[in-house]
Formats: sequence, C-alpha cells, structure tokens
Amino acid sequence: MKTDRRRQRPVKQDAAPSPAPRGLFYLGQDLPVLLETPRFLVLNKPAGLAVHPGPSTQDSVETRLVTHPRGGPWLAHRLDADTSGCLLIARRKTALLEAQAAFQSRQVRKLYWTVVEGTPTDDEGEISAPLLRQSNPSGWRMIVDPKGDVAVTRWRVLGRAEGRSWLELELLTGRTHQARIHCASLGTPIVGDRVYGKSDANGLHLLARSLHVTLPEGDLEAVAPPPPAMAEALKHLGWQDQS
Repeated sequence: MKTDRRRQRPVKQDAAPSPAPRGLFYLGQDLPVLLETPRFLVLNKPAGLAVHPGPSTQDSVETRLVTHPRGGPWLAHRLDADTSGCLLIARRKTALLEAQAAFQSRQVRKLYWTVVEGTPTDDEGEISAPLLRQSNPSGWRMIVDPKGDVAVTRWRVLGRAEGRSWLELELLTGRTHQARIHCASLGTPIVGDRVYGKSDANGLHLLARSLHVTLPEGDLEAVAPPPPAMAEALKHLGWQDQS
C-alpha cells in the first residue's frame, strides 16, 4: 500500500511545528506536531515532560492525548523526560503493531543531537557498552556492566568550540539513558546531565533530532528543531538555523 501523500504533513527541516490536530489533546494541553498521517503522529516532545504519568507527576504526553472510544492513541516508543524531540504516536492499534514490528526488526533510524562537555579525540566512532540498572536507597541509575543489556551507539562530531562539542548520535539499540551514559563513558558528558555529568541552568542538551520509520504503507520521516537554549549552544558550535 502506498503512503497517502495528500494527508501526510511533514515539516521542512527546522521549521516551526504545525498546530495540533483538532481534538487530539485535551483543552489547553496541546503539543507541537511534526508529522501527521491518518494512522500516525510524530510529536515534538518538550524537555521536562514525561511520556507516562508517574508517582511525582500526573502531567505527561500520555495523559494529554484524548482517548479514542476504540482505544488509543498509543506511544510507539519512549523518550526520557529531559529529552526533547521526535516521539512517534500510533493512532490505531494496527498502526501500533506495525510500528513495534519496525522497531524490533530495526527498520527505524533514530538520530540524536547533543552538546557535550569536552572534545572527543576522534571525529567519529562506535560505543558498545552493555547497560545495567543499578538501584540504591536514593534512587537508581544505569551503569556500564558486562551483565547488562547490549547497547550500541554510533557517534560523530559535527562541531567543536570553547571546550564543548556538538555530536550526532545514532542509537542502534534503545536502552534507558543510553545516549547519556554512552556520552559520559566517552569522557564527554552531555551538558545539563545531572545524573551522569553536572546540572546546567538550561537543562539537558539532548534532542531526538530525526526519526525515520519504514512501514508497509511507506516511510515516515520527521525532523525536530532544537529547543531555544540548546539552539543557542549549537550556534556557538557552527549550527545555522535554516527556519
């Protein structure tokens, strides 16, 4: 089946996201939409908003979505609360199953942008470091441990300046905090990472920059613009806003 190009509404790179489709979100809780098709949405999730409600907050992407009488919509994957950018939403149960199959068969390409403290010695590389969740009385964190789940990240440097670097990350696996701990293990923690680096007043500089999903009906592709504070940091590293 071919993608219905008339109803697919991608945005150009770094353009402002479009207004939310009517009736998708509860009143006053709209989120920016990067791509809309009859069966999928790609949202531009803001940093600081969890994808699921939890013990400390009820506000989340999931609770902002208006529930359909037949169920859904559903989150097709997750982002950390502090990470901004592309988040895939399935509007139908069949769409969710297709998206899950695409993730499982690695028919999904996820690219992240990040600003890190320090400068890697090389211009590109691959990190293969298994990750294990470690709990203690004060909370939990992920650690590199041979007993953990396989986690692989490809990276390349897009810019360097003033003791910081702009990296592009391709996550070949989808482990919790993978980008954050892999950058820290490289010796270049992400700016604003209060768990694996140090806090910053402008928050975590990690963006789910682009998402490409190969589906039976055709490909979905979306690009998220950097949030304002991260955009300013990127400009010092050579990024030029094309919006």
